[in-house]
Amino acid sequence: MNAAQCRIVWFFLGSLVVTAVLSGCGDGRPRRVPVSGRVTIDGRPLTKGAVRLIPENARPATGELDSEGRYTLTTFEPGDGVVMGPCKVAVIASEMVSSNAQRWHAPKRYADAEHSGLTADVAEATDSLDFELTWGGGRPFVEQISAGGGE
Repeated sequence: MNAAQCRIVWFFLGSLVVTAVLSGCGDGRPRRVPVSGRVTIDGRPLTKGAVRLIPENARPATGELDSEGRYTLTTFEPGDGVVMGPCKVAVIASEMVSSNAQRWHAPKRYADAEHSGLTADVAEATDSLDFELTWGGGRPFVEQISAGGGE
């Protein structure tokens, strides 16, 4: 994993921590609508990872994938949804398998909202915001992470 990919993973994990810490904060939060859906890859449920929707001028929302590929988005509090409007979307589908190896359950391009090719225009609450990913001939793989790969 290169430095940019490490930053993406750490940014994702850091935002989850910030979301948890700020979940008790007071007023002034933007209006959100409940959103959930399902992610498949080549027609099968994607069961590892998370979905992240990034509205244009609001806090991102994240939802962990379950054993059926389903997710429920959280912005501030569990299940509170996402700010309405156009969103860039990332599906981060990797897991650490050792201290220096990471398994990708979907192509790495989906983990970067700027280059994933995935978008959503959230206009109302929904339980069917689904994403169909494809390996495009590839398959899950393990990536070795070099030691000392800092900046």
